[in-house]
Amino acid sequence: MDDEPLSNWAERRDAKIGRLRATPVTCGEGPKGSHVNPDAPRVIERWNGHAWEPHTIASNLAKAQRILYPDTAETSPAPGPAPNPLGPGTGKHRKPQAPRSDRR
Repeated sequence: MDDEPLSNWAERRDAKIGRLRATPVTCGEGPKGSHVNPDAPRVIERWNGHAWEPHTIASNLAKAQRILYPDTAETSPAPGPAPNPLGPGTGKHRKPQAPRSDRR
């Protein structure tokens, strides 16, 4: 058989312990995508290796994202004009322009 060793599977499973996720607190049909109601409170759940358990509560999507991704909130780029990654020129993907004549 081509089954992997149990120790490899256990290492992969244990690596996920402590992972967090945000679930919107909704009534009705159940959880929706995070973008549906950004002002709704979120339950931050932690994976314990067998099930998701409540960890903390955030009052909205922005606060939940700060809990889930603490490093990215501090290193966000300063606001301002975006740099032009392409630089000058017309680029190879554009159609070449027909030669112009200076005659009128």
